[in-house]
This record gives sequence, structure tokens and C-alpha cells, in this order.
Amino acid sequence: MQELRIAQKVEDMIQYGYVAVRRFPKSERHVSSAQIREAMWELLELVIICSKRYHKKTSLQELDIKIELIRRQLRLAMQLQFLPMRQYEHWAKMLDEIGRMTGGWINATRQQSR
Repeated sequence: MQELRIAQKVEDMIQYGYVAVRRFPKSERHVSSAQIREAMWELLELVIICSKRYHKKTSLQELDIKIELIRRQLRLAMQLQFLPMRQYEHWAKMLDEIGRMTGGWINATRQQSR
């Protein structure tokens, strides 16, 4: 059930992200915004992979790494003023929630393997 909630949260973040990156400057719209969109889709792919695999440890670590990558991309976009602070804060909260859910999933997987 956890897998379904986290997948929905990632889908919600993707929808928000597509709206937010439309405000990027034209010069960055095809580079930075494309990389962020691609990373978000990869995040959803990793959630699906983790939910289907029997041995999840490596996949969950990759998921955690991808979350950190997106977190840093968003922070840089805000610092470069491609993303307004208000949108950055909302997007970061969405990503933090996904990160907390992933952490819980990692802990639950560790508990099961003992």
C-alpha cells in the first residue's frame, strides 16, 4: 500500500513540476527544465521498480539518490532565479514528503530482512 501512495505523490509532483518549469527562461527551458523533468520521470520509474522487485535494497538506494539529485536541481534553479521562492518551497515540500516516505520504506525493508 505504501508503494501506491508514494507513486501518487510522485505523479502529483510531476504535474506540479511541469507547470513550474514553464516559467524558466527560454535559454534554460530546453536544458535545465528538461533535465528536471527527466529526473522526475526516472523517480517515478524507480518507485515502480521498487514496488515490483523482490529484493529492493539497491533499487531503494537508487530512489533515494534520485530524490537528492532532484532536490539539488531545484535548489540551484531557485538560486539562479529560474524558480520563484514560493514555487521552490512548495515543490521542496512535495519532494521532502516523498523522501520521508522513501526513508520509511527503506527502514521497513531493513526490518523485514532481519
